[in-house]
Amino acid sequence: MATFLYEGNTPEGEFRSGEIEAESKEEARTKLVAIGIKPFKLNKYQQQIEIVIPGITDKVPLKSMVIFTRQMATMIDAGLPLLKCLDLLGQQEPNPQLKKTLLAIKASVEGGLSFSDALAKHPKVFEDLYVNLIRAGELGGILDTIMNRLAEYLEKSAETRAKIKGAMKYPITVLIAALSITAGLLWKVVPTFADTFKSMGKSSLPAITEMLVSISNNFVYYMPHMFGGLIGLIIGWKLLMKLPDGPYYRDKALYHAPVIGNVLKKGAVARFTRTLGTLVSAGVPILDALEVVGATSGSQVVERAITYTRGKISEGKNMTGPLMETQVFPSMVVQMIAVGEATGAMDVMLAKIADFYDAEVDEAVDGMSAVMEPIIMVVLGGIIGTIMMGMYMPIFTMADH
Repeated sequence: MATFLYEGNTPEGEFRSGEIEAESKEEARTKLVAIGIKPFKLNKYQQQIEIVIPGITDKVPLKSMVIFTRQMATMIDAGLPLLKCLDLLGQQEPNPQLKKTLLAIKASVEGGLSFSDALAKHPKVFEDLYVNLIRAGELGGILDTIMNRLAEYLEKSAETRAKIKGAMKYPITVLIAALSITAGLLWKVVPTFADTFKSMGKSSLPAITEMLVSISNNFVYYMPHMFGGLIGLIIGWKLLMKLPDGPYYRDKALYHAPVIGNVLKKGAVARFTRTLGTLVSAGVPILDALEVVGATSGSQVVERAITYTRGKISEGKNMTGPLMETQVFPSMVVQMIAVGEATGAMDVMLAKIADFYDAEVDEAVDGMSAVMEPIIMVVLGGIIGTIMMGMYMPIFTMADH
């Protein structure tokens, strides 16, 4: 099956362009005529070699996805045809990857695919959750409602993710700065002072100065080994993450980490409940919804817990018992889900839980910042102060004599 790029006109004289898959040029022409397009230009697509940097060139930012989904929801609400929406948004999209994807989706829909099937051809841009919700909207004839729910979901997810990232930026930046300053002092400043003291005939130095000089000498001597060890750790970490259980143990360790673990747990609960609530409210069956939620959870710990729960539900059990057994979700969350199951208002209850935990994430992020900032400043000040004191003490002792 090959891809052909085409340009043509409809019987009404409107210009159309895009791509279509066919075994031959003749078959492609026949397909286009069948959907009401008379091609005047039809060429086989020549695959170009692209340099792809993971996470940069092949990943569409969440902000761009939020804007596209909100615009799409508004346009469908206004009664514009799907192809017209895709054409307008594709032509004006500033992100090159999303622009290319939207135009390809438009061509696929023109070629006879449903909107959800066209989205499914681009898993790097549209994850399973997005595709399944669109499919539910198509089947139920409520695509405009689904697009609005998707937009709200993505906006909430973007807010939560931005809060967690924002809370982590400051301590990580300060930690890197502290390590860099300390390494610079041990590598350049301390040896300079030590040479100065030697040239001045100082045979004995204060204990703290002797300790710093010894640490500095060892640091300079072992620096190439430490650099090699750091590279080895990075390579080892990459290999560990490729093992089947590697990401699971990483996520589990992060959930039990002091301070940050609390933020990550609450963020995971908010994402789980909002995603599941969005799917359930769209009419997606609970087993299918849980499968999608697990795959898009972003955490191996949560994914395994959901997979276990889904297996128990398929055996005829209710949802709350298996969720409690996993010990991943707080008991309050499980109890509220039990109430939702009993009253038949699961989607409403999940939305309330998600809103509550979004607020909890805000408080946890503020609390984490409040705790970590003074600790980091005290540690950084203590390290630099100790080095400065150790370097200037011999000068003070010389002044006394």
